[in-house]
Amino acid sequence: MNNLLNIKTPAEEQARELKSDFGLKNIGLANLRKAYWNLSVEALYEEIIFRDEGKLTHLGPIVVNTGKHTARAANDKFIVRESSSSEHVWWGEYNRPFDGDKFEELFSRLQGFLQGRDIFIQDCYGGADPNFKLPVRIITEFAWHSLFARNMFILPETNEEYRRHVPKFTVICVPSFQAYPSIDGSQSPTFIAINFAQGLCIIGNTAYAGEIKKSIFTVLNYLLPLENVMPMHCSANVGKEEDVALFFGLSGTGKTTLSADPERRLIGDDEHGWSDDGVFNFEAGSYAKVILLSSTAEPQIYACTRKFGTILENVIFDPVTRLIDLDDDSITENTRASYPLEYIDNSIPDKRSGHPKNIILLTCDASGVMPPIAKLTPDQALYHFISGYTSKVAGTEIGLGQEPEITFSTCFGAPFMVHHPNDYADLLKKKITRYGVKCWLLNTGWVGGPYGIGKRISIRYTRAMLAAALSGALDEVAYFKDPVFGFDIPKHCTDVPDEVLNPALSWPNEEDYKLRYRDLASRFINNFRKFEDEAEQSVRNSGPKF
Repeated sequence: MNNLLNIKTPAEEQARELKSDFGLKNIGLANLRKAYWNLSVEALYEEIIFRDEGKLTHLGPIVVNTGKHTARAANDKFIVRESSSSEHVWWGEYNRPFDGDKFEELFSRLQGFLQGRDIFIQDCYGGADPNFKLPVRIITEFAWHSLFARNMFILPETNEEYRRHVPKFTVICVPSFQAYPSIDGSQSPTFIAINFAQGLCIIGNTAYAGEIKKSIFTVLNYLLPLENVMPMHCSANVGKEEDVALFFGLSGTGKTTLSADPERRLIGDDEHGWSDDGVFNFEAGSYAKVILLSSTAEPQIYACTRKFGTILENVIFDPVTRLIDLDDDSITENTRASYPLEYIDNSIPDKRSGHPKNIILLTCDASGVMPPIAKLTPDQALYHFISGYTSKVAGTEIGLGQEPEITFSTCFGAPFMVHHPNDYADLLKKKITRYGVKCWLLNTGWVGGPYGIGKRISIRYTRAMLAAALSGALDEVAYFKDPVFGFDIPKHCTDVPDEVLNPALSWPNEEDYKLRYRDLASRFINNFRKFEDEAEQSVRNSGPKF
């Protein structure tokens, strides 16, 4: 905020109470009007409303509008090419190189832009495992982004810990600041630029809070494999028998929905690490899609949209009654809720557990030909992990239309993976083999035909199949082998019609189904060619065959 009149704000007197001894001059920020350090949720609410950044709604959530950007700007993310990290980075479509001198010029202008303005700081951590947690500092122009950081990342527990906090990585998010493509070498005025050597990420011209969260995820995806820890774009929960399950998948495939199971305890819903001690969450909060959220199908997440401390992004509300409308997509289909994980009743406080017993690879198949569930061998699991097949659903990235877009996002999170995909696959294979993990493919997409003809599979059926897989019930049933992909498909599952399990039976015309299935298999084969040179022979042999 550019407070030209120097108006005293609600939390100004408390702005330095939780200040770290490691100050802002260490990163070159000076001549600020006021820096607000580690404000509480309540104080941030006062600042958000005072600055007209958001509106208070029924039962306490704060509703904010992210402006032009309602999704990630995937084409505007860059990594600075420098000597300490360059040889580890998988340069290409997702890891676009950025010139170091250009970064310095851009950051220098950003430092000047912030002079005389208010900023908010949250000192926190990425990673719940004390052996691998990353001290981070989130510096934001908006108070509501500071609340977002407080919801999403792991907080220090004492005032002394705040005072001694020294970040190893800093994110600075200033939506009012723009790049100049002709000068800075960016593709647009929007930028997310990461410099591993300096431990710094700068974000401009976008208020979409997911950029803050995913920047830290990208950093952990770079650092942890160097310590033999597997970073994963997945949700995780644990059953009564201490059986951990991992759910890999892109946005819109059901990670958050399926992991929020009242019969199982939640470890986390999006980003995790897998060390020699087990699985741990990277975060302290959830960033869930809430469009068309149902109180019956997803009661726990739905309840979070009615709680104080929750941030609702781009959700429509009635300005008179202050009631929210989760069915209204007039701003975007990518409406989001950010809330602390403890708002989910059965979440695990320390956000850690043991080694997984099951891995579920989630795909949202818009072609309507993949089976709703299939059992995979370890090599098949690695093939599908490297492939990362799914369909992008509306709103999750800039430029997506209403119709789902078939995509292959390696490791089920290509935009955030810094190393080569085979590096992550090798790590995953070692852990699957060492701990004897069972692997499954679960399709949360369309059945009975492609998008526009078939319909999306019932969440009730999906939950029934998942429960059968995790409980071991599917170990006792007969299977048939898919003739193209080679994985095993159960013939029966309790509470699921047999014709749903076999997608060929649910299509109006079997020949149409076969043509579409062969087309999808060809896409898999063509996509995997770029990984063949470095993938193991056993993994290469685990793909589709005609």
